[in-house]
Amino acid sequence: MEQAIGLTSPAQSATILRNRAMGRSKAYPVFLALSLTCLSACSINRLATNKVADMLSSSSGSSVFTSDNDPELVADALPFAIKLYESLLAAAPEHDGLRLRTGSLYVMYANAFLQTPADMTPKQDVETREHLLDRAKNLYLRGRDILLVALKRRNPALLGQLKERNYEEATAPYGLKDVPFLYWTAAGWLGAFAIDPFDMNLGLTLPQAAALMERVSELDPGYGGGAIHVFFISYYGSLPEYMGGDLKKAREHYAQALALSGGADISAHISLATTVCVKEQNIEEFKGLLEKALEFDPDKYPDRRLANILAQRKARWLLEHIEDYFLVEELP
Repeated sequence: MEQAIGLTSPAQSATILRNRAMGRSKAYPVFLALSLTCLSACSINRLATNKVADMLSSSSGSSVFTSDNDPELVADALPFAIKLYESLLAAAPEHDGLRLRTGSLYVMYANAFLQTPADMTPKQDVETREHLLDRAKNLYLRGRDILLVALKRRNPALLGQLKERNYEEATAPYGLKDVPFLYWTAAGWLGAFAIDPFDMNLGLTLPQAAALMERVSELDPGYGGGAIHVFFISYYGSLPEYMGGDLKKAREHYAQALALSGGADISAHISLATTVCVKEQNIEEFKGLLEKALEFDPDKYPDRRLANILAQRKARWLLEHIEDYFLVEELP
């Protein structure tokens, strides 16, 4: 109690205040140094995270997977890689390269290692097939939504404009650097619907996905060596007419996909066979397209080796199960 300012003389009170002020002045540099150290550590951590993100999102990082000739090895490795990327993305949400890599890998994994195996699962194993398809739809949409974050950052009104069908206004803000985001967002969108065509809520939004892909076509017509046109083969070839399906347009996109790929990608053959040929019940063309795919040498184009190996596996399976797609009496 003796040090309480109210119980001391004016001189003692002045002395006490001076001593306390001196104590605070001495503590301030220590506090400042600690604060600067913390800020410096945060900056270093952020810099390190961005460096790692730059490395993982580089084109060389992608080719490690796309050029592999062992699909099972990639299938086992990708889940860990994706979650690693997603963890880094949580620490660096503004890193566009990492966001693109994370979202697109979700879409690729859903297609190559969930949907495709589900399609080739024996009919009697309904539980396994449905489980794989449910996972694929979920991951298609997860990848799409991760990518949409970047697109909405560039145009906050995007989803509202798409919903109102103001497609030109919605996509006008995007330029050449946005092409990969637009492409993979649309691919994930369509992939999710292909899994569950009875999801009418999702189906009604498909024109929005097509609008994003149309913008890709405007900005970079040759993107992915015909990848845009493979998308539209599936889009126009799989949808019913009342939802915008058009088999003639699907064939036109098939021709453009072949011209742009330069023979490096066989996915257009598989896409046309499983959509247009099945709808038209054109078994001879179906078989011819799949045989073309099987004649291809995947090692000729290393950057697309994995995708082409997987496409050949599917082509082989389709030929072995042709009765699942065509009436038995039509088989030779």
